[in-house]
Formats: sequence, structure tokens, C-alpha cells
Amino acid sequence: MLRLLLIPSKSSSSVDVPQNGQQPPLDPTASAALDDDSLPVDTPIVLEATWKELIRYWFVLGWTAFGGPAAHVAMFQKLFVDKLRWCTYLVFTELLMLGQCIPGPTSTQMGFALGVLKKGLSGGLVSGILFQGPGLLILAILGWAAARVLDRDIEWLNGVVAGLAAAGIALVASASVALTRNICKTRLLQVLATAAAVIAYYYPKPWTFPACIIAGGIITILVMRKNIINVSDASVGVDRLGFNKLGGGALILLWVAVLVATIVTTAQTEYLDQRELHWFSAFYRTGSVIFGGGQVVLPMLYNDVVAADCLDQARRCCPVELNVDMATNTTMFEICDGAGAESNPGCKCSWMSGNQFYAGLAISQAMPGPLFNFAAYLGAVIAQNAGVFAIAGIAICWIALFSPGILLIFAILPFWGSFRKWQLYRRALPGLNSTAVGLIIASVFQLSLNAYISSPFPKTSICIGIIAFAATDVLKIPAPLVVLGGAVLGVLGWGADMV
Repeated sequence: MLRLLLIPSKSSSSVDVPQNGQQPPLDPTASAALDDDSLPVDTPIVLEATWKELIRYWFVLGWTAFGGPAAHVAMFQKLFVDKLRWCTYLVFTELLMLGQCIPGPTSTQMGFALGVLKKGLSGGLVSGILFQGPGLLILAILGWAAARVLDRDIEWLNGVVAGLAAAGIALVASASVALTRNICKTRLLQVLATAAAVIAYYYPKPWTFPACIIAGGIITILVMRKNIINVSDASVGVDRLGFNKLGGGALILLWVAVLVATIVTTAQTEYLDQRELHWFSAFYRTGSVIFGGGQVVLPMLYNDVVAADCLDQARRCCPVELNVDMATNTTMFEICDGAGAESNPGCKCSWMSGNQFYAGLAISQAMPGPLFNFAAYLGAVIAQNAGVFAIAGIAICWIALFSPGILLIFAILPFWGSFRKWQLYRRALPGLNSTAVGLIIASVFQLSLNAYISSPFPKTSICIGIIAFAATDVLKIPAPLVVLGGAVLGVLGWGADMV
């Protein structure tokens, strides 16, 4: 139990702690009988997974994991920790912390990592592909076939998105309760989680999340500086890490090399001469600097694909006699008003229109899997607007956005397998994990308020959220059914013109 990490035994300054933490019983209140100085007596329970089970559960998640990254983490916790016992709460939270501290989509990185822990490198690839595949396929098809149709507001879809959002937030709230109960055992850890939640909500910058986590680790290092933590059961649940350290180091070098190469080459080339390279560079750069993923990536993508500076393009493509005011029109889709763009498909100001962006975003939020799959839709639309085959745009943008985070999680796992045994890391771990839980708590409030403001029926959204929370936390209805139920209630709310 994490609580034990901060409270030394009465008889010794040494504390014995299972490597993966004590696996909580199915009844989460059953562990309350342990006092502050009790030592866990049971070996952490971690069950093996067959290939059939791995494929089956990740296939189902790929088609039913709605609600965004925080809801995905909640689903993983309920399925792989509470139900299947594929890892302990401590290992699960460590993976969450790693995902928050390195660039890339956290839920996607956790999906790959959980697969690696069960079946090695091949297991990670299978779990990641199955989790991302359905959303990728659907959004790629929609971007290719319906980009022009979606260039307008779709009212019924807004109802679906509102219902999905309310149910997804309810899952996040339920997960935050469970994680707080099992991770934040002491007053100090509860204070750290609260402080991280407040800071992350009030100042939600990309670097805020890793900064909070690192600060929490430093605090518990200082508090526990005189404690010796004896780590037992070191191999339970973490005996497969994918690559070795040499392979992990090579992946880090590959990530850096590609990043530097794309930045340098795009700076030396014109967009109209190397469109595909500029697409790859924009998405790869974004994937390399975004922490946490999900909604955090949207402002950067918007700036790259919609609010692009297209002065050079206009000068090369637009008739001089149009006398376009570039200062006020740099975010227009076709700055030439069709005069030059229609004759030359490459002559677009921005890569896509704002309406196309927001319509695709609404569709993406209603799709299962990572929100980063939005890149497949963007790639299809951008390519068609530029007169390029849609599949090329889909592959370029999707691979570019996902690959930094995927490379880094595979790279860091072999090193994590070693440094998680260090005394310094073990002292930092309670703070690292509790602040990671605090970020989940902050997301509950942030997502709730955003959903309330953007919902076509705010009061109804709150009611859907309450029903969904009771369904998952009290009635223990499986998360996929709760999310799908939220979508149904959202459509009913739209049809009934509720408020």
C-alpha cells in the first residue's frame, strides 16, 4: 500500500513494500481495517493473460472506448485492474504517471504499455493497434467521403456528443474516486493530489502536468529521505518490458533525429513545393511537444491547419488585381476567393476551413479510441483540398501525430523497469502517483464545466452525468454500456428539445 511508503515501521526505519503495491480486494472498503503501521501480508495478485483474452478485450475496447483520454484511463482501470487483475493499482498509476511525463497521448501510451506487460513487444503492438484501429478507420472514411458534407453544423450529432461527454466524465469521476482511495492513503498524499488538481485546473499549460508530477516526487523524496524502502516481489507484473535498454536508447535517438530533420527541411522548403513534408512536420512536431494528449493537442493543430500564415502562397497563386488584405484574411480557407484556387488545387490559404475542422472534431469526440485519431480525418480533408490522394494524407498525418508518443513509451519502458527499483524513485513514487491522480481530479471539473458550457442542453447533460455515475459506480454496469447509454440519452435529449 502506498500509505506504508510514508510511515516507517515502529520497530525499524526500514519499510517492506511489494514492488507493485498491495492489490486491493474486490471490496475496496475491506482494506480499511489496516492501521498506519500494518504491513501487507498478501502477495500482489497479478493474473496472466492469454492471447485470446488480450485480443478479445482490446478489440472490444477499440469499438467501445468513447469519452476521451481520461475516460479511457477509467475504463482501463476498471477492466484491467479491478476485474481482470492484469496489474496492480501501483503499476497502473506508474504507467499513468509515465504517460503524463512524456510527450504523446497518455491513454494510447498506456494501451501499448499494458499490452507489453502481458505479452511483450508483440502484445504491445496488438493492444495498441486494436485500441486505435476502429476510430482510425471510421474517421479516415468520413474525412475522405464526407468532408464537404460535414462543412456545416449537425444538430443531432451535437446531442450524441453531449451525451457521450456526460457519460465519459462520469467514468472519469468514478475512476478518480477509486484511484484516490487506493493511491492517496496519507494526509500528505491527499494534500499533494489536491494541490496538483488546483494548479492543473487554474493554469492548464502543457508543461503544468509534468511539472506538478515532478514537484510531487521531490516533496516525498524530501519527506522520506531517511527511510529505507525494501522492495519485494520485484518481478510481479513487470517481467516483460519490450525492448532492451539499447533498443530503448535507439528509439529515443530516432525520435530526436526525425524531429530535427523535419524542422530543418521544412524551414528550407516552400509549402507548395513540398506539401506532404510540411504536413508531416506540423503533425510530428505537435506530437513531440504535447503532454497528456487529447484536448491539449487541439489548439496547436488548429493553428497549423486552419490559422496558417499563407502570405507566400497568396503571392504565388492569387491574381494581383484582387488586392487582398492579407492582414485581415490570413485565416480564410481560400484567400483568393476561388479565382486562383479553383485553377490550382494547391493554392489554398489554410489547409482546411474552420467549419471542416470543428465538424471533424465533433465527429472525433463521438468516435471510440484516442482523440488523436482526429489526425486521420484531418489528413483526408487536407489531402483532398490540396488535390492529393486522400490515403496519402491520412497516412502522413496520422503516423506523424502518433509516432512520437509511441516511440517514447516503447523507449522508456526498459529504463522504467530498472529505475523503479531505485531508492530515490521509490521515495518519489508516492508523490509522483498522487499528483498524477490530482490531474485526473482536475480533469473531472474541467471537462464538466466545458461540457456544460458547450452542451445544447446543459441541464440535461448534468442529469445524464448523474445517471451515468450511478450506473458505473453503484450498479457496476460495464463502462462501454454506460457510454453507449449516454449517447442514446443525448439523442433523446436532442429529439425532445430539452434544456
